[in-house]
Amino acid sequence: MPSETNTDAMEVAIIKYNAGNIRSVDYGLKRLNITPVITDDPELILKADKVIFPGQGEASTTMRYLRERRLDELIKGLKQPVLGICIGMQLLCRHSEEGDVDCLGVFDAEVKRFVPLRHEEKIPHMGWNTLTDVRSPLFDSSLEGRYVYFVHSYYVPVTGATVATTDFIHPFSAAMQKDNFFAVQFHPEKSGEVGERILLNFLKL
Repeated sequence: MPSETNTDAMEVAIIKYNAGNIRSVDYGLKRLNITPVITDDPELILKADKVIFPGQGEASTTMRYLRERRLDELIKGLKQPVLGICIGMQLLCRHSEEGDVDCLGVFDAEVKRFVPLRHEEKIPHMGWNTLTDVRSPLFDSSLEGRYVYFVHSYYVPVTGATVATTDFIHPFSAAMQKDNFFAVQFHPEKSGEVGERILLNFLKL
């Protein structure tokens, strides 16, 4: 998929911490002709044009890691566009039931564990599901109802910061936005053409 924005001189930082899935985001950006820097160096993160905070992992151990390295305060203070992905979105919230831990507090929301209501509702929520009620610079109207890829056992309820929803057991936040902070529960780097479009929209901010 060709890039629709001039990204030749754009500096993109992926925050390096004790989380999985960071390399797949790296590969996803390289498919868009972006070579990001994967780093925990505050100077490199602060000077980047865009910052991506991705990952898979457990909330309480991850927050402990971030606090020990003072990455928590760094992330909260960023002024450029920031994109949280999967647990990156959950850690941008106020609190998580996973490990009963206080998180970064960018979004005033509590991360909750899915509780199945019927036998066929398997946790984690894994696979393709649709985006609805999209309303953010991350999305354009053509992405309403399109499928993206999820893998998660915890979710963020629909709040005032929700800019896209998905339904599994009940509606939840598929994406959130507050000021320069954007976040998605799904994996855009694993969501084919739709995911590439969302990453490009973020890069164009």
